[in-house]
Amino acid sequence: MSFKNALFAAVAATAFALPAFAEGIMVEDPYARASSMMSNSGAAFMMIHNHTGQDDHLVSVSSDVAERVELHTHLEDANGVMKMVHVEEGFDLPKDGMIAMQRGGKHVMFLGLNDALEQGDIVNLTLKFEKAGDVTVEVPVDLNRKPMHGMMKMGQPSN
Repeated sequence: MSFKNALFAAVAATAFALPAFAEGIMVEDPYARASSMMSNSGAAFMMIHNHTGQDDHLVSVSSDVAERVELHTHLEDANGVMKMVHVEEGFDLPKDGMIAMQRGGKHVMFLGLNDALEQGDIVNLTLKFEKAGDVTVEVPVDLNRKPMHGMMKMGQPSN
C-alpha cells in the first residue's frame, strides 16, 4: 500500500470512528471484521447508547454486505461450552443505558458475505429500533484490531 493510500485509509477510519447520532441513539466505536481471510461470515461491534429519555428495543439489523444479517450473542450451555446464538427477539436498550456489542458477547453477524471484508472498507448498517426507528451507521472494516479489543472484561456488565 502506498503512503497516499495508507494516509487516506487512516483519515477515513478516523472520520468514520466518530459517534453516529439519530433521535437520541448514539453509536460509538463501530468496526467490522471478517471471521478469517477466506471466510464468508463476519461481525460488527459497537457501543449503542440511549439518550432518548425512554426505554427502547433493538429489533433487527440489516446491511447489503451479506445474504443474512442477524443479532447474535454467546451463551453457555449445560456443559459449560460457550455457543453463538441468533437472538431473534433483539436486545433491550434501557433509558440512559447502552448495549455493548463486543467480541464474546452481543454482536451483529454477517452470514454469506457478498464480498470479502477488506481493511478500510465501509459497511453500511441499519439498526432498527422499536421506538427510535432506523439508525444508519457507516462501519469501518478494521482487520488490525487486537483480538481482545472490545471484549467484555470480567466483572463488567454487558447490558
